[in-house]
Amino acid sequence: MRNLRPIYLSTALALMLASCGGAKQIISTPIENIDSLPLKITPLAENDLKRWSHLDLVKDTVPGMSVDKAYAELLKGKKSTTVVVGIVDSGVDIRHEDLKGVIWVNPKEIANNGKDDDNNGYIDDVNGWNFLGDSNNEQLEMTRIVKQGPGTANYEKAKAELETEVQTATQRKQFYEGLLKAAKELQTYLKKEDFTEADLKAMQTDDEALNNYKEFFLQRVFPDGTVVEFKEQIKGGIDHFADQLNYNFNVDFDGRSIVGDNPNDINDTKYGNNNVIGPDPEGAKHGTHVSGIVAQVRGNKKGGDGIANNVKIMAVRAVPNGDEYDKDIALGIRYAVDNGAKVINGSFGKYYSPHKEWVQEALKYAASKDVLVIFAAGNDSKDLDVENKYPSDSYDGAPEISNNVLIIGALAPSYGSKMVATFSNYGSKNVDIFAPGVKIYATTPNQTYEYLQGTSMASPNVAGVAALIRSYYPKLSAKQVKQIIMDSGIPLKNEVAVGEDQHKANFSTISKTGKIVNAYNALIMAEQMSK
Repeated sequence: MRNLRPIYLSTALALMLASCGGAKQIISTPIENIDSLPLKITPLAENDLKRWSHLDLVKDTVPGMSVDKAYAELLKGKKSTTVVVGIVDSGVDIRHEDLKGVIWVNPKEIANNGKDDDNNGYIDDVNGWNFLGDSNNEQLEMTRIVKQGPGTANYEKAKAELETEVQTATQRKQFYEGLLKAAKELQTYLKKEDFTEADLKAMQTDDEALNNYKEFFLQRVFPDGTVVEFKEQIKGGIDHFADQLNYNFNVDFDGRSIVGDNPNDINDTKYGNNNVIGPDPEGAKHGTHVSGIVAQVRGNKKGGDGIANNVKIMAVRAVPNGDEYDKDIALGIRYAVDNGAKVINGSFGKYYSPHKEWVQEALKYAASKDVLVIFAAGNDSKDLDVENKYPSDSYDGAPEISNNVLIIGALAPSYGSKMVATFSNYGSKNVDIFAPGVKIYATTPNQTYEYLQGTSMASPNVAGVAALIRSYYPKLSAKQVKQIIMDSGIPLKNEVAVGEDQHKANFSTISKTGKIVNAYNALIMAEQMSK
């Protein structure tokens, strides 16, 4: 899973909606180049940072989605219907204090009786389904291709990329290990576990290595961090690269064997279990966080607030620590559709997809059942008009296969040239719109909350907006909701930094719409379209 770490309304119609007598006004860009506005130079207060994606571009000068404004001015007193949101991800901690009240319960299934009461093919699927069984770690798709050997499609390309990735991961792991060693040696010399900047400045030694460590810490760790925090981050980095070398890039590793199916047979569907958390709650961190962004309870003073206030989360575990199998994603989407989801979020992706047709058929199936599917654009700073990222609704410049898919890029809480997340993929044809994805505060396993970032976090922000629209305007189709989200976004034309080289580009050119998602505008458009 790389993602840890897209019919327009006419301009005339948009103007008409904004000018109806007594109607709420569509928010537009205050001026063409937002970089010329006075910008906030102080960091957001902690309470604001925890919910910055809910804030308002004009009022708060952060590129939020105006969710608070929508609740305050548009939704008071309005009735809503419950919308089921399928979270196809790494698992969901359904026991979390801020999620357990919004978890989907299969009304046709009797819990723990060992029977398939609703005859949907899944025994005791009370809260969803786990297509990974007790497995967790997995290879990347390119590793699987190399393992199959010469003659396999894309073998030479995958082999070259794998060799580069192994070398890079090995070097980075060694570098991080060196940093950890430096921290420990300074702690030993200073005889302090949590030494300070002042301690380092006062340190006098002829040891060249210790002096080099001293300069590094003064420049890179202090004054904004602590040694203890630094060591935790370094240990996390070492574990990350060790996982890559041991599992993701290891051609000899077989994480699928314990699942008991043939991942290359789409008709082999009798596998997995009903444990939607997975074998280790920490392995469900990603999916739990994504779920919280959509649906953690609003206004209960626990952690953050979800975007939507009348939804149920259906947990579909299909994304391991590694690349997902096309079969699991295809069956996971179909499961969510068949069991009542009206919005599906997919915060995952990869750059090889041997059975992409299975996933595309599942997306077409979702379209036929009026289900909106929202995918993260990916976190590799790539131009998706140049390189395919799977899954998507269009590859190699071909027409979109359906009208029910949105691809989402990520924004940072910086109003100006740095508003696009440095890691976010982009593309004028293959990314639809941008939404908040940096420093997003939401639920994590075992009753905790954390800031995480990625297009993985931008996608559920949009899924939450989609669920909000479908909840208050249930007669609107998935196609219409997609159209509303794209057309109601705020168009921006400022210069931003994008790509691996952080080159400058006009914001209007890095997605299909050139816009950022805005819930307030979307609900106004939904109201008009429903009439």
